[in-house]
Amino acid sequence: MGILLTVILAVQMLSALVMIGLILVQHGKGADMGAAFGSGGSGSLFGASGSANFLSRTTGVLAALFFACTLMLAYFGNSQTRTGTGTSVLERAGATAPAPAASGAAQIPGTSAPALAVPAVPTPAASGAGQIPTK
Repeated sequence: MGILLTVILAVQMLSALVMIGLILVQHGKGADMGAAFGSGGSGSLFGASGSANFLSRTTGVLAALFFACTLMLAYFGNSQTRTGTGTSVLERAGATAPAPAASGAAQIPGTSAPALAVPAVPTPAASGAGQIPTK
């Protein structure tokens, strides 16, 4: 099964690279107008309009091959045995999720003892200093 996946992946990558090259070689729709009036495009390798047909058809075939390889890779990737209990990615991730972390001082790295208690702050005397009068 591993060799088949490697071959499919290699075919997909080669078709993608060749398709990119063919797309970059093709002329835009505006280039055909100049070839129709004899601006040197007719003396090309494929003729005045032969290159557009050949390159367009080859690009279409390579695109179909690329999509077929993509679908096969998706099918084989989904059909492999699953390690989790769920059927979706989120359910499988939830099955292997770590336990929740402890709160407070246990979250601080390097501390194993509980945090020290802070002594209570003495309140000011009830002599009236610092108090807000009420009506």
